[in-house]
Amino acid sequence: MTSGSDDKTKTADLLPAWVNPDLDQLLIVKKVKGDFRSLAESIVDLPAGALFARISGVKRVPKPSWSSVQAGRDLHIELNSNLVYINHSCAPTLEWDMERMEVRVSRHRDLKKGDLLSFFYPSTEFCMAQPFDCWCDAGKDVCLGRISGAASVDPEKLDGYWVNRHIREMLEEASKKTKSHL
Repeated sequence: MTSGSDDKTKTADLLPAWVNPDLDQLLIVKKVKGDFRSLAESIVDLPAGALFARISGVKRVPKPSWSSVQAGRDLHIELNSNLVYINHSCAPTLEWDMERMEVRVSRHRDLKKGDLLSFFYPSTEFCMAQPFDCWCDAGKDVCLGRISGAASVDPEKLDGYWVNRHIREMLEEASKKTKSHL
């Protein structure tokens, strides 16, 4: 006869990696010398829109940093996992739903083994703690160039991206303030 904890462990082991979550079954981290050059690569094939992983094990932080993710209007979290190695791209492979605490495959394309894992930082960040020049190679018609958060992106360009509700609400409020000052 097995104990209840053994049964729980066996059940957890049977759950898919994106539910459990066991990131070692979903991605591999490639450490690269130089600042902010390390990356994550997919080791699974998933269709467009599929659940990639649940976001868990996070810690609330008092203020934004280069490694935090904005999960709500006034909520910034540290991921405390290899999800921190998923970099920005203006042509992302993943979408981060901070309301549901889920990472999904981009609705625009399937994810294949070997694909670099990326998401569109302005989809979670209104004003970034550490803006940077993008090197995503998405092409001059797609790449935004300077990444500093959704507040500095032309709203028409954001229409092509999945963006979290807290960012949409903050953009709407900013737009109303701008219009009231005209």
